[in-house]
Amino acid sequence: MDSITQIVLGAACGEAVLGKKIGNKALFFGAIGGTLPDLDVFVGDWLYDSEIQSMAYHRGFMHSIFFAILGSLILGFLQHWIYNRGKRIGKIRRQEWIQLFFWSLLTHSILDCFTAYGTQLFAPFSNYRVAFDNISVADPLYTLPFLICLIAMMFFKRSSKTRSILLKLAFGISSCYMLFTLANKAYVHNVFKSSLQDQGIEYLRFRTQPTILNNILWYAIAESESCYYAALYSILDGSKAPKKWQKIPKNHELLPTEDQDIKTLIWFSNGFYSISKTDEKEAYIFKDLRYPLMDEEDSNSSVFSFFIYKENINWMLQPIYMEQPNEKNFEDFWNRLKGI
Repeated sequence: MDSITQIVLGAACGEAVLGKKIGNKALFFGAIGGTLPDLDVFVGDWLYDSEIQSMAYHRGFMHSIFFAILGSLILGFLQHWIYNRGKRIGKIRRQEWIQLFFWSLLTHSILDCFTAYGTQLFAPFSNYRVAFDNISVADPLYTLPFLICLIAMMFFKRSSKTRSILLKLAFGISSCYMLFTLANKAYVHNVFKSSLQDQGIEYLRFRTQPTILNNILWYAIAESESCYYAALYSILDGSKAPKKWQKIPKNHELLPTEDQDIKTLIWFSNGFYSISKTDEKEAYIFKDLRYPLMDEEDSNSSVFSFFIYKENINWMLQPIYMEQPNEKNFEDFWNRLKGI
């Protein structure tokens, strides 16, 4: 999920492990652990010259269970060596520092699994990406109550019962909301599935996920032999079916799928992608269809699109940035969310 949410969750883990011993310092060190896995975006740029390989590195090894174990051991030993001096000798065991970093690192990766991006939880032993697709990468209803509880907690002494209650409340509210999103997904998934059947659309597979910043307006993408079908549905819609399914051609034959860079790009999109030609030779628009269309009436409005082109023997990638949203875009989104 977004960086603020991961910082908040990591801080809460730090509080749960060492809050009673070091107070707000536990929030700080937990926040560090909660932030660390997302530094893989910089590590990927350092490790790879290829933008494609660098992008694929995100939510890979540094988001794995193995890294949570390895990272917590390294950070725990290092922090114990730094902290265990002078009057603080013997106050905090090395094992407690290891636990703090382990839970702040691991919960980061687990939380990311609930989004659509996918997390290589079992790297380096498997590149399978866990993605439950039930919550947006940024959802204020998950983050804000959690954040408010943690901020309030900072004004109480570490031994205060109120501080402990606020921590439990933070975890409780966020967990209940996560359960709500899972139940919501099950309901919406069945709505889309029934609509596909009613429309007589034959498909190989399909997936559903919420749109950005909410859990009300949902997006579905279904794959058939020759094309994709995309649709939006709000749980506030008057009917129990999306308004329409937008047909999107695949055009997979345009790309040399045996090329390693192209294979990585296809893996990254989980095979939900379409290709468009450009005026340049060996240059295409690669649209990752796991994410919603900007305009449900326009099959070319994929929010996650890339310009890819051949340079010598390698394929290069440049993100395509859509026009800045204007007042009408927000109004259309808000109306669609409300079921209008």
